[in-house]
Amino acid sequence: MTITPHSDPQVGSAKQRLLPASGLQTALAYGAVVLSGLFAGFLVTVLVVEGSMRSESAAAYTQVRLIELKHLDDLATALLIPALLTVATLTVIAMRRHTSRRWLVVIVLLLLLTTVVISVSVSVPINTIQHSWSVASPPPDWAAVRDRWQLAHLVRTTTAVLAFLIISAVPQRSSPPLTADG
Repeated sequence: MTITPHSDPQVGSAKQRLLPASGLQTALAYGAVVLSGLFAGFLVTVLVVEGSMRSESAAAYTQVRLIELKHLDDLATALLIPALLTVATLTVIAMRRHTSRRWLVVIVLLLLLTTVVISVSVSVPINTIQHSWSVASPPPDWAAVRDRWQLAHLVRTTTAVLAFLIISAVPQRSSPPLTADG
């Protein structure tokens, strides 16, 4: 015997909620996982490089940062914006369909938005300042600037990795109908 959920016109019919996800939704879900995973992996890689540089001199750190700043911001933008757009689209779909897992997708979106806020408010302004640094004469407060950037980067890496782990765990297909047998 099949048990069907109560049909509420505000939520949509039970049949609609039990159908598999649309092809578009499935493609968006895979895209969100891949893009958020690539972005999180990129941030983890930068975190490892930055951690490796902590014991280096001001000149060595400055040289590596200037190399990082040439194109890594472009890569971050190229990964984060599409990840954010796919997750935002999935969130809209999940909220409109009132799926049971919609709040997980909302959390992923909020985590990615937190990553953007940290980037825009802390990381990018420091990157802009560091663009003008000289390897021959780094500023006297270089270590304090480095520490502030690295702390912000650690936090945004954490939010991005959590977003990836959650979006990877969210099944994108509806569950089959419950039966009396379990």
